[in-house]
Amino acid sequence: MQKLQYLQGYPENLTAQVTSLIETKKLPTLLLGKYPAPHEIRTDKALYEYVLAIKNSSMQQSQPLSKVLYDSKIKMHNQALGVHKIISRVQGGKLKAKNEIRIASTFRNAPEPLLRMIVVHELAHLKEKSHDKAFYKLCKHLEPQYHQLELDMRLYLTQLDLFGPLYVPQ
Repeated sequence: MQKLQYLQGYPENLTAQVTSLIETKKLPTLLLGKYPAPHEIRTDKALYEYVLAIKNSSMQQSQPLSKVLYDSKIKMHNQALGVHKIISRVQGGKLKAKNEIRIASTFRNAPEPLLRMIVVHELAHLKEKSHDKAFYKLCKHLEPQYHQLELDMRLYLTQLDLFGPLYVPQ
């Protein structure tokens, strides 16, 4: 049995359950039961509007976003699902900082709640830079089911590695 790279650090009883789901080939059925269809946010423009709507509903006072896009250069083996970048540029005599969020293009064909989890995670980095207690408290404020979605995301990534995509790409 292959090591469950996305579930490292989880309790042994949970990883045993996942191993059983994998061995009986029931992981895809479980995920399709919870998430029967992928989201419809296919373009960078639609992703930007989606992220902005989440940001404006809960984080109006945070820094503005200059760019949001799907990025094919983000590799899953680094366990990076998305990236929040601050780009600094000199304009005139001033230094301007712009915030960008890039989401791995793998998630162009994922369930919407899992995309939302990644977006919430990256938006939380606008206020909290490190993965500490305050960061996860903000994630939970933005998405009350954050921790369950994070576990489901890890199951989804395991699914991709072992069995391939859940949905036929559109």
